[in-house]
Amino acid sequence: MFSNIGIPGLILIFVIALIIFGPSKLPEIGRAAGRTLLEFKSAAKSLVSNEEQDEQAAPKKDKTAG
Repeated sequence: MFSNIGIPGLILIFVIALIIFGPSKLPEIGRAAGRTLLEFKSAAKSLVSNEEQDEQAAPKKDKTAG
């Protein structure tokens, strides 16, 4: 989806964000976005590790027995 955005596109997005939010709000928005991404990554990591622990704890069934 974002593979077609080059440097000129990023500059245009930054200029539009600067006009809309102003220079004082952009660092706050960046920090909030960074915290959200960090929280999402840690939640996803814990979800995957919990799932792996559940798979290891569950007894494995023999599929050849019928």
